[in-house]
Amino acid sequence: MSAARRSSAAPAAAPDRIARAFATARERGEAALVTYVMGGDPDLVTSLEMALACVRGGADLLEIGVPFSDPIADGPTIQRAAERSLAAGTTVAQCLALAAAVRERSQTPIALMGYVNPMLAYGEERFLDDCAKAGVDALIVPDLPPEEAGRFGDLARARGVALVFLLAPTSTPARRAAACAAARGFLYYVSVAGVTGARKALPADLAPRLAAIRAESPVPVVIGFGISTPAQAKALAPLADGLVVGSAIVNRIAEPGSRKARAERVERYVRSLKRATRRR
Repeated sequence: MSAARRSSAAPAAAPDRIARAFATARERGEAALVTYVMGGDPDLVTSLEMALACVRGGADLLEIGVPFSDPIADGPTIQRAAERSLAAGTTVAQCLALAAAVRERSQTPIALMGYVNPMLAYGEERFLDDCAKAGVDALIVPDLPPEEAGRFGDLARARGVALVFLLAPTSTPARRAAACAAARGFLYYVSVAGVTGARKALPADLAPRLAAIRAESPVPVVIGFGISTPAQAKALAPLADGLVVGSAIVNRIAEPGSRKARAERVERYVRSLKRATRRR
């Protein structure tokens, strides 16, 4: 898999892919399904196959994780995936190449999810240039709040890459207003005050919180952290524009089996989630 810098054939990022994905899901009477795969877990070829399995299963948007040794938002499942990826030697450049390889095979929107230190170490303008070359549509950076995203956000926007901000139950009205004012692509609502990870139950006050944020937001609002079952997806689909599932997919990738068996397992699971996003 060649580095993104050398993937001149990859099309430029097109933020309209995100808007089209949400519009298509809405027209079908569904919430958009956003699926997460850690780049390079357990190796780059496998993570490419798992991302494509998500597409075949019906994912509307893809998140590709960029491994980092000191994550602040990831729970044990995704931390272990990052450790496996880093142990395999995965780099930021390789994650960009992975995104480019997915883009060569699919027009599904791609969001890279990672932390700001590796991006800055790579060189922010070089990183964002390479995101555009790789066909990356958005960046989700949990440790880059809207108040601190100024130059980085401007550079990303100039390259057609949306910087997606996170909101949580603890977000203040000022933070919500700042995130909505700077929002591009979509907003990511963290369902719980904690880290990522599959949970048996989600907070009872999700509905009014999501309704309030969607009323303020100029872009679609997705909900993530904790969703792991089709039953949860079915219950949440009417409340948000999209649902994010990460740890439950990572767990299935980590289970024993051949690459083919893992891909089939992931595809079946994603298809079951996608069916559950139907609102009618």
